[in-house]
Amino acid sequence: MEYLKSLLQTGKPILLDGAMGTMLFAAGLESGDCPEEWNVLHPDKVRAIHRAYIEAGSQIILTNTFGGSTVRLGGHGLGNRVVELNEAAARNARLEADAASETVLVAGSVGPSGQILEPLGTLSFEDAQTAFADQAKGLAAGGVDLFWIETMSDLEEVKAAIAGVRSISDLPLAATLSFDTHGRTMMGVSPEMALKTLQEEDIQLIGANCGTGSDELIKAIQALAALQPRLPLIAKANAGIPELVGAEVVYNGSPEVMAEYAVKAWQEGARLIGGCCGSTPDHIRAMAKALSEI
Repeated sequence: MEYLKSLLQTGKPILLDGAMGTMLFAAGLESGDCPEEWNVLHPDKVRAIHRAYIEAGSQIILTNTFGGSTVRLGGHGLGNRVVELNEAAARNARLEADAASETVLVAGSVGPSGQILEPLGTLSFEDAQTAFADQAKGLAAGGVDLFWIETMSDLEEVKAAIAGVRSISDLPLAATLSFDTHGRTMMGVSPEMALKTLQEEDIQLIGANCGTGSDELIKAIQALAALQPRLPLIAKANAGIPELVGAEVVYNGSPEVMAEYAVKAWQEGARLIGGCCGSTPDHIRAMAKALSEI
């Protein structure tokens, strides 16, 4: 995508969006509900979230399809609607992006399957690849500009997702892992291992997201940057650490804290910067202001 290349060539930070799930719960999603079904049940609410992030300054927005693979939707009894729900999600984001005063790119979010691949688990590489390909079909039909594999912990699952997407599309592809266990992913993958493996795959962007707060994510960016990667780095941190307040999970990172994180992430080598769990348009707005003053 030429516009993505032109953004990268400016040498300026590229601002991503914040959390989708956090905003959906604020809009009325109940625990146990399927977020992706909201793309057809409540498209107005999903579009309002995208619009709020665009108005806050996001240059790339992610579709409401984190759990949109056939495997994960199957857990909600919706595995036969994977193309429909992903296409609807992409169209919701596309409508808001196209209505923006500035160019905004739509990235098709592809999250983990929620299962462990063989031999440790029961999901085969081939079945995972097929599930991600089905998801990519819907996202491509809905008009995404690029694909965004995120919050992964297993390199084999990342490879399956890449293979699935690449069987459908040659659009730009990003991949981020969650280094949330003492500097490694839940499956033991270090930033160094991730970069060494994934730079050999057909992806254009790489980085870290989610995790246990912005400090840990910055460490992952530092580790990646130290290896002098040939791919631009992504940083998409949670808004602090989650705390249980009554029955509600609250993230303790304020917009001011996230603004400081955004500047630090840029200084450490990240080119694309946004928020993950707990972050809202207020956080993104503060990040946009801080990054504009660099």
